Amino acid sequence: MLVYLAGRLAQGVFVLWAAFTVTFFVLYILPGDPVSIMLSASGDSGFVTPEMIADLRAKYGLDQPLAVQYLTTLGNFATGNWGISYETSQPVAQTVLAALPETLKLTGLGLLFALVGGGAIAIGANLVGWRPLQQLLLSLPPVGISIPSFWTGLLLMQFVSFTLGWLPAVGNKGFESLILPAITIAIPTSAAFAQVLAAGLLSAGVQPYMEVVRAKGAGPARAVLRHGLRNSVIPALTIFAVTVGNLVAGTVVVETVFSRVGLGRLTQNAVANQDVPMMQAIVVLCAIIFVLVNLAVDVAYPFIDPRLRRTRAAAA
Repeated sequence: MLVYLAGRLAQGVFVLWAAFTVTFFVLYILPGDPVSIMLSASGDSGFVTPEMIADLRAKYGLDQPLAVQYLTTLGNFATGNWGISYETSQPVAQTVLAALPETLKLTGLGLLFALVGGGAIAIGANLVGWRPLQQLLLSLPPVGISIPSFWTGLLLMQFVSFTLGWLPAVGNKGFESLILPAITIAIPTSAAFAQVLAAGLLSAGVQPYMEVVRAKGAGPARAVLRHGLRNSVIPALTIFAVTVGNLVAGTVVVETVFSRVGLGRLTQNAVANQDVPMMQAIVVLCAIIFVLVNLAVDVAYPFIDPRLRRTRAAAA
């Protein structure tokens, strides 16, 4: 297990380096000069001299060759120094970490809704005896995947907030303000999770060991929950871990729709103002979350299926 974890950690470091490198060079080739954008945003572009522009470029290291900028920025990121925001002149790490808790609250509640909703659909489709209802449940995941998140958010806002008045539509106003955006981001994630889990349960239902379980007198619910689920959940967990990165990225759209303050708002402002250090820090942070979640899921695999422990031990 330790050898396996060391290999996965090495892969995670490579993923973070690749995300940083790709983001750095993509942002570098963007049209426009960050210094000119900063001056235009502040309204001081008509009162600056070339010497002042040169000083600003030197302050942010933009006067250095590209290779020097890359190596300097990479070393700073490795030590936790994520640079200074072009827009606010504040440390990027401080700004990002201040906005992160609100996004983590939204993402965590969305993941909970996705697990409960997706698991209920998949298990219900395998337990229900009426064929039309089973087909209806199995048709829900493709529909959930195909619906855009912003459209779902607008519909929920119009019906639940404006028509019924049950929940607030916008802002960060406590737990109630989290429910609608969490449902919005949970729908596509739960749909993908339910689709893979339902297929795994249907496949497990025709395996010989399930016939033995039923022959011993186990009912449909016990057979599915006690035996079929454990052997079908690993592919679903894999898909779930992969979609976590998309879920964090999806909060950009959802937080914009619901006017929430979080990483989504920071990303929107950073893109609009070409705040390169802020955009790069958010991308690297999303990559860190993605790597950590996938590592946690990989560690959980042997505890779900003991056969993997023997396989990894033999490989080691």
